[in-house]
Amino acid sequence: MNGVVLRESKKGLTFDIQVIPHASRAEIVCVQDGALKIKVTAPPVEGAANEACIKLLAGELGLKKSQMEISSGAKSRKKTVMVKNIGKADLELKIKSFLTTNKIFEQKSLLENI
Repeated sequence: MNGVVLRESKKGLTFDIQVIPHASRAEIVCVQDGALKIKVTAPPVEGAANEACIKLLAGELGLKKSQMEISSGAKSRKKTVMVKNIGKADLELKIKSFLTTNKIFEQKSLLENI
């Protein structure tokens, strides 16, 4: 697969992201430990970084912002994103296509080498 772990729930599909706020530019950096690592320019204040994450993910994956929400971790750097109204195979294809097109690879954890 593409390294991003998708989970099915009653309301939709979920996957994890790790957010780095206050970055110099907004981008999806890599896949690490089954989660997308994302940089956003917004500060982690009053949900600004969360909104920036949803906007970035929706734009890059070709989804509507209304299909996506932060389902857990709203005040944490590690968050879970829920995507509604899309099948698992379709979302996997969108993520894989984005990662391949932009040459984004899985970053191995430093602990794996020990």
